Order: sequence, then structure tokens, then C-alpha cells
Amino acid sequence: MANPLPLEAEVGVIGAGAMGAGIAQIAVQAGHRVHLFDTRMGATDQATTKIGEALVGLAAKGKLARADADAAIARIVPVHALGDLVSAKLVIEAIAEDLDVKRKLLRELEVVVVPEAILASNTSSLSITALAAGLKHPGRVVGMHFFNPAPVLPLVEVVSGLATRSETAAVVYETAKAWGKVPVHAASTPGFIVNRCARPFYAEALRLLAERAADPATLDAVMREAGGFRMGAFELMDMIGHDVNFAVTRSVWEAYFHDPRFTPSVFQQELVAAGFLGRKSGRGIYGYDANASKPEPRTESPQVRPARIRVAGDAAMTNGLRDRLTASGFDVGKMAADEAIAPSYLVVDDAFVVPCDGRTATTIAVGGGQPGVVVFDLAYDYGQCTRLAIARADTCTDEAAAAAIGALQAAGIAVSRIDDVAGLAVMRTVAMLANEAADAVTQGIASARDVDVAMRNGVNYPRGPLAWADTIGLDHVCTVLRNLAAHYGETRYRISPLLARRCATRAPLGE
Repeated sequence: MANPLPLEAEVGVIGAGAMGAGIAQIAVQAGHRVHLFDTRMGATDQATTKIGEALVGLAAKGKLARADADAAIARIVPVHALGDLVSAKLVIEAIAEDLDVKRKLLRELEVVVVPEAILASNTSSLSITALAAGLKHPGRVVGMHFFNPAPVLPLVEVVSGLATRSETAAVVYETAKAWGKVPVHAASTPGFIVNRCARPFYAEALRLLAERAADPATLDAVMREAGGFRMGAFELMDMIGHDVNFAVTRSVWEAYFHDPRFTPSVFQQELVAAGFLGRKSGRGIYGYDANASKPEPRTESPQVRPARIRVAGDAAMTNGLRDRLTASGFDVGKMAADEAIAPSYLVVDDAFVVPCDGRTATTIAVGGGQPGVVVFDLAYDYGQCTRLAIARADTCTDEAAAAAIGALQAAGIAVSRIDDVAGLAVMRTVAMLANEAADAVTQGIASARDVDVAMRNGVNYPRGPLAWADTIGLDHVCTVLRNLAAHYGETRYRISPLLARRCATRAPLGE
């Protein structure tokens, strides 16, 4: 196993913006002397001041001893020429996300630092292979992708290009760990782990909006309150900035030769064209001016508690909802399942309440010969969720829909009805996240463990997508994807080879 960079080794950070300053703060807190460089006049001094304020703030909150804060501040050395980085053993660049600009910088650095010094790029999407190409020592170039804000978010993607030496990646991995971060290894491919595997979180939400399945506030509420995500996709895109989010999606799509799985949204393109970029522009999906108020999600009005509930079959989603209903005082009886409807479902008075399997409620109703079908969405935890999305078949009567809604409300769950779209909201998103994660493992971009670790720590998902697929059941995830592919007639929903293979062998997808 490699050792981390020794504390006596000096670190260079190039770029004194938010990311560069954050990385410098991490390194000085860990005990390294950091030389901070930026070509902009006064930028390093401003960053040093901000780092000092941040460290003093941590000390005031009791998260850092004041003596340690003062010592860390003293280790920040603003420098004014690349030549001042000559003694650095690790140089991390955090400059503009431009391949040519970064390559020029690396060529200049190569003649400044010693041959054994590591050159790391904080790029979020550029090829490490391309950055290192043409250098005399390409094996020492590695990606060290921090997430913003760097002092707060734990993940660091350690990205190896084709020429990166394994020893280089290992030292950077152990150094990130010694700095209190959660590192993962990734191969240099478009988007690395997080920016690739997270694309469906945005893409499926934008597709649902394009299909007018529900308004953004409702879709966001369902993802938070049922899916367990910290933010809904529209809230998150507004925070990131639609220009940034759209640019990342487009770059991944182009890098993968226009794979339909990564197709950008025309609606998001229009938002960018209009200048509706989100929080930073005062308007995005939502308004952010002084008079703006966030719209409320659509919630069904109270319905009468149903008289009778029975459970048919045995499946994870059905059982999760059954247990919630039982805990709410319902006497849930048992009955044989009609496979023409689904392998498992609930019968609430005259309503057939079916777990989402990627089909529309109307398709299930017509195929099963039962008009009163209501489909319910996936929840991270049916025992704790506060909201659930449903869709009713076009053939479903108001009375049957009211019975289904009343049962959920009696169990303490707010109900948001969305249009009868295939896959609903949480189910289709999680299935696609798991599928994309499985493809990343298939293609050797990262291990199953590192993919799940990256998604939990980089974007705060409640569960790694591969582990989530195991929890749902790989058979069910594959069924959802097949039904989505049949519904849309697109290769966008094709099943990853690894997911298909593990589904056939009953082996878990995660590690």
C-alpha cells in the first residue's frame, strides 16, 4: 500500500478561486505548507483572507482549536510566480475548465517542479489522458477532483489517465484519505463517476416535465419525501446553475458520441438561452427575487378511510406498503395474485393498487382486465416516507382512486397524483441511476464499491444506486427498464450487461 504525502512535503495550489481556496484550506488544515498561486492581481491575498476567516470560524464553533487554526493560517504562502512552486511535491491546479489552458499550464509546470512531483488536476470532466499527452513525465499526472464546497463535501475522485502510474494514483488516494476525505478510484472517461452516473437524476426529471407529468414543485417534493434525496432535481439544477448543468450533460453526451442515454433537454437549453440560470440569476425553474415564493406541491384532498384492504402476492414494494398500512391499524388480509395484473399488489375496496413496474396504470388495467388500477411509486423507506406519488388508469373510477388515496392518507402519507406516465418519478429515476452505475462498473470506470461510495458522498444520495437496486430486487429493476424501453421505443433504457447478468445469476449488484 502506498503512503500519503508526508506532512513536511509542500503542496502547491494553482487557482485561488472558490475551489482552489477550498483545496488550500484542506491541505493546510492537514498540516502541509501550501504555496497558493493565481495570475489574477490580488486573488491569492483575498483567498488567504477568506481561508483565515473560515478557519477562525471553525475555531469559534469549537470544531478546531484556535492554536491549530492559527498554525494552519501561518502555513498559507501566497506566491506570485510559477517558479515559486519549485519545492512542491504535489501541485493541484484548479483553474478554468479549458483543456488547452490546463495543458499549457502543465507544460510550464513540468520545467519548474522536480520530476518526482505529482501534478494533479481538479477537473470535473476533462480527460486526464489528454491533459498528460505530450509531457515528458505523463505518468505523474492524475485527476484529484474535489466537490464544491471542497472543505465540506467529503468525496475526492482520484482519476487515472492511460499514462498515469498506479503509484501516482495510490499516493494521491492515500493523501486524500489522510486529509480527511473519502477518495475513490476512477478511470479517465467522460464525467468520471459522479458526473456520469448522476445524469439520469436530472434527465428523467426533465423528461417528466416535458411530458407534463406534474409541476416541478410536485416532482421535487416526491423525490425528497418519498425518494429520500436531499433535494429534488429542479431545486438542485437551480442551485448548480442551468448553464453549468446543461454544459456538463452536453459534454458527456458529445463525448459518448450522442448516446441517447445522455441526450440533453431542449427545455433546459431554452432556460439557458433565456438567461434563467437559477439562483445566481434570480430565476430558473423557480423564482428567487425578493417577492418570490416557492410553489407548493400538488397534494390530494382528504379522502374517506377505506373499509377493506387485501394483499396479493409477495414483493418488496408491496410488502413495504402493506407493513405501513398494518401499522396504521388496517387489518390487511391475503389473497392470490392475478398474474395478468401483476405478481403482487394491494386491493383497496375496488382499487387495485399496484407497485410501479415501468408500465402505465392504463396499460396494466387494460392488460389485466381490471379498470380500477392505481400505480404507486417507489419510496426509499415506506415505513418513514411522508409523501408518495400515484397515477390512476384512464379507466379508473373516482371511487376506486379515492379508496387508494384514502388508504395512504390514513397511513400518514401525503399523496401526490401525477399523470399516468411510465415509470412514475422515483422508480424510473432510481432504475436509471442503478443502470448507469452498473454500466460504469461494466466498463471498468470504477468498482461497484467506489461507485456507490461516490454517489453517497459526492451528491448525497440516500443509498448507493447499486445497493438500492439490490434492495428493490434486480428482477424488478430489469422489468422496469424493459417496460420503459418498450413504452418509449428507445435505446435510452437498454439494460446494462452487468445488470442483466447479475439478474440472471441472482448475484448482488453492489459490493
